[in-house]
Amino acid sequence: MSPGTSSRSRSCRNRSSRFGRRSLALVFLLAGLAAGVRPAAYGELDKELNSRQPPDKVLAAAGVRPGMAVGEVGAGWGRYTVEIARRVGPAGRVYANDIDRSALGFLRERCRKENLANVDIIVGGVKDPRFPAGTLDLAFMINTYHHLDDPVALLRNVRPALKPGGTLVIVEKDPERSPGNPHHGTTRNTLVRQAGEAGFELVRVETFLELDNIYIFRLAPDR
Repeated sequence: MSPGTSSRSRSCRNRSSRFGRRSLALVFLLAGLAAGVRPAAYGELDKELNSRQPPDKVLAAAGVRPGMAVGEVGAGWGRYTVEIARRVGPAGRVYANDIDRSALGFLRERCRKENLANVDIIVGGVKDPRFPAGTLDLAFMINTYHHLDDPVALLRNVRPALKPGGTLVIVEKDPERSPGNPHHGTTRNTLVRQAGEAGFELVRVETFLELDNIYIFRLAPDR
């Protein structure tokens, strides 16, 4: 084995170990949320995950602007919810969806503490985010798609909430770009095919993140 190959292998192992520790930290945090615990350390985990997915860059690529109405699927404890709320500003609105009531309870308290009055909390169903019809300029999800039990059904139920010309943005780990840790992601072909089955067509894919793709869709014109 050449020195260069050995160096690359060590680099992949180190990167896999680093993100493995972050995944473990996320498991502990979510377990705490499920148990009704409000972890004081969520800010540190936000920083770790945001170093992988910088909110300013991701939301700019997604096209999130002041005054928009954004529905977030799988908002969880609100790592990105609060960033979207600040970006859309007082004239905008964020509909934060999840099926985890404990996580949403934490998010509600977080918004109160951070004086974010433009966030509506929505307890969704496994196949339906329950966003209000015809209200969204943009539907957004990050680190969520691979957790969906029936992604096609859920995306079909996102469609009625979008205004004409609205967009769907999915930030999802690309397993082909993470050979040391291929789980917890969705291949590009699978995601684009499933979105197509739900009535969306791909506009573009942003690939500037190290491990994740940003998929930007619009409603297919024949649906």
